[in-house]
Amino acid sequence: MLIHRHHDHGHHDPRGPKGYVAAVRRILFWVLGLNWLVAVLKLIFGYLINSTSMVADGYHSFADGASNIVGLLGMKIAGQPKDEDHPYGHKKYETLASLVIAFLLFLICLHLIHDGWERLWARRAPEVTVWGFVVLGVTMVVNAGVMFYEGRRGRVLGSDILVADAMHTRADLLTSFSVGVAFVGVKLGFPVLDAVVAMVIAVFIAFSGIEILKRSSAVLCDTAAIDRQAIERLIMAIPEVKKCHKIRTRGRHDDIYIDLHVLVNDQMKLVHAHDLTVKIEDLIKKEFCGVSDIVVHVEPLSSETHHGD
Repeated sequence: MLIHRHHDHGHHDPRGPKGYVAAVRRILFWVLGLNWLVAVLKLIFGYLINSTSMVADGYHSFADGASNIVGLLGMKIAGQPKDEDHPYGHKKYETLASLVIAFLLFLICLHLIHDGWERLWARRAPEVTVWGFVVLGVTMVVNAGVMFYEGRRGRVLGSDILVADAMHTRADLLTSFSVGVAFVGVKLGFPVLDAVVAMVIAVFIAFSGIEILKRSSAVLCDTAAIDRQAIERLIMAIPEVKKCHKIRTRGRHDDIYIDLHVLVNDQMKLVHAHDLTVKIEDLIKKEFCGVSDIVVHVEPLSSETHHGD
C-alpha cells in the first residue's frame, strides 16, 4: 500500500492564517467598543428615566461585549501555529469559543424570562419619555449596523466566531426592539406588553443559541464536512482509479481533513501511483474549498477482497 499525505500550510489561502486572525481580531475590537458604547448609553438614560427594561437592556449589551472578549481570546489561541501537541492546529478553539457565546445567550434568555415573569406579576411599567425612544432608536441603529457588518465579514472570512457574535448582536437588537414595543404599550395603556414581549424575545434568543450549538458541535464531534459521494464521483472520473472507498472527512469548513483509499492496477509503478495521488489531491483542492490535509491510500486492485467499506 502506498500512502501519500498532502499538507496545506496556508499558502493556498490568499488570506494567510496570520492575516485571517488579524482581520477577525480587528473586527472584534471595533465591535467591542461599539457594544460597550451602546451599553453605557442605555444604562445612563435607563437610570435617568427610571426604566427598568432599558437598564436590563443595557446589561444585555454588556453581555455582548463579554462575548467579544471571549471571541478575542479564542482567536488568540486559534491563531497559534501547529506544534507537536497540536499537529492539526488550533482552529477548533475558535469553534469552542463560539460555544461559550451560545452559553451566554442561554443565560440571557433565562434572565429575560425570569425578569419578564416578575414584571408580569408585579405590574411594573417603565417610565416612558421621548428621550427613552431617542436613545433606544440610536442604539438600535448602531446594533443593526454591527450585526450586518460582522455577519457579512464573518461569512466572507469563514469565521465561526464572527458569525456567532453577529447572532448575539441580533439578540441584543431584538431585545431593544422588545423594549420599544413595551414603551409603546405603556403609552397606549397596556403595560403588560413590557413583560410579554420580553419573554417572547427570550425564545428567539434561545433559538440563536441552539443554532450556534448545532453548528459548533458538528465540528467538535467530527461530523462529515463534505458529501462522501461527491468525492467518490470526482475520483472515479480518473481513468487509472478502479475503485474509491473508505472516504472520511471532518473539520471546519475552512479547515477540512480528508482521507480515502483508491484501488489501481496491480502492475502500476510506484512513481505513477505517486503521480496519481498528486492528481487526486489537486482535483479535490480545486473542487472543494477549505481542504487543509489529504491522505490518499493507494492499493492494488487484487487486494479488494480483503477490504470492506
